[in-house]
Amino acid sequence: MVVLGGGTAGTMVANKLRRRLDDTWVITVVDRDDAHPYQPGFLFVPFGGPTRSLVRSRHAFVRDGIELVLEAVDRVDPAAREVVLLDGRLLPYDFLVIASGAVPRPDQTPGMLGPQWRRTIFDFYTLDGAKALATALRRFTGGRLVVHVTDVPIKCPVAPLEFTFLVDHWLRERGRRDATDLIYATPLDGAFTQPVASQRLGSMLAERSITVEPDFLVERIDGTALESYGGRRIPFDLLVTVPLNRGADFVERSGLGDELAFVPVDRHTLQSTADPHIFAIGDASDLPTSKAGSVAHFSADVLVDNVVELAAGRELTHSFDGHANCFVESGDGKALLLDFNYDTEPLPGTYPVPFVGPMRLLTESRVNHVGKLAFRWLYWNVLLPGRPMPVPPAMSMAGKKSPVTTS
Repeated sequence: MVVLGGGTAGTMVANKLRRRLDDTWVITVVDRDDAHPYQPGFLFVPFGGPTRSLVRSRHAFVRDGIELVLEAVDRVDPAAREVVLLDGRLLPYDFLVIASGAVPRPDQTPGMLGPQWRRTIFDFYTLDGAKALATALRRFTGGRLVVHVTDVPIKCPVAPLEFTFLVDHWLRERGRRDATDLIYATPLDGAFTQPVASQRLGSMLAERSITVEPDFLVERIDGTALESYGGRRIPFDLLVTVPLNRGADFVERSGLGDELAFVPVDRHTLQSTADPHIFAIGDASDLPTSKAGSVAHFSADVLVDNVVELAAGRELTHSFDGHANCFVESGDGKALLLDFNYDTEPLPGTYPVPFVGPMRLLTESRVNHVGKLAFRWLYWNVLLPGRPMPVPPAMSMAGKKSPVTTS
């Protein structure tokens, strides 16, 4: 069993498989380095959040009995059932799990990686980018601050909104908000992909006097302005962008990816549509749901159950429903929580215990904010080791309210 990627999804899957498969199975995890980042923590770094312990050793979270190989992947050869590493080594496999994630690619947008990169144009999806942005914000006294999403899908699709709410609050605290035009530019037709959540989040942006530029698909960056394919221009003094996200290059070289190098899979079984011996999970797949840690978590049990069944020569019987939940930091020590799946959009209600909570869905609260901060401990100590979580993988409608419609 070979797992390509030692991030969130790959580490969870490998640890869970080691518990489920007997010792006749050799499990190997491959990643290019020994640095495992806690990516949700990057969001807080521009506002003075801690940087210590955001990156830890991958070795520390891989169970005994799993081999961790530190080398980049050149390609997968499905016909030979081999992984070819960049140093020329070959790793044969009976089953392969691709968990290589999504990678921000600022080089894919003309002008983004020009002389203004990390001077007036910043990202926060990398630790280096978040640190550089922290310095830029301290120096920012006012002007046009634009938060921009290049295209979808992206890792953690609510993160740009969270940054927008947090920077609004940060500027108000420092008396700089009145001197700042804050703009949110998105290729979507609203604040979010789901109608109920989009309406709620859109109204929160409006309440904070944040201008939304919808349906903005950037063609290039010309100095200090975004230019869309339709000829629209958005000037900026400070640009915080989410570059185009793509899958791993080896996926493209192996002929296993779509146009963005994400692996097409059956959305319920997580099995590759090209090869039954290959599965993909987390941000590496083309699942029609959020590229978020919660999706990796909820789908991991389903994937492991299916791999174990397939290894035993049985048919796959477990199905992933697209369950995702996302905390949305909204500033002032509050946050919202979204819970949804393939068929049900985010709705009001309570989570994780129906009618009890303590967290409330689609509602700003301090409890939700505390929940997001507490997740860091759960991530390192429960999620990555593959220990059971007291939350079922499938979404439940218990405790949720249907949206009120008016004619």
